[in-house]
Amino acid sequence: MDNKYKKLVKCVILDAVGMASAVIPVVGPVLDVVWAPVAASISYKMFGEKKGKYTSLITFVEELLPLTDVIPSFTIFWFLFDFLGIGKEKETIHNVTDTEFVEVK
Repeated sequence: MDNKYKKLVKCVILDAVGMASAVIPVVGPVLDVVWAPVAASISYKMFGEKKGKYTSLITFVEELLPLTDVIPSFTIFWFLFDFLGIGKEKETIHNVTDTEFVEVK
């Protein structure tokens, strides 16, 4: 399996963990308070420093707010960044100059 799709499986599992607290009536909101910083940290590490700053903040808020547990934020981020490639840095070709070249006449 391609690494990109292994990451998708991880994202779906993490979203399922986040959604699990929605089905537990009294304990669910308490679990969200514990899960929110953990999920934000995982999101930061999973999507890199540049994008992770934003994904971790969004994940943290989404996990804390009531009734938003059903939003699959990890999977949405995977779809945007890994599947569609939004925000990928363009590869540049560097022209290498040979400074050791000496023209002989």
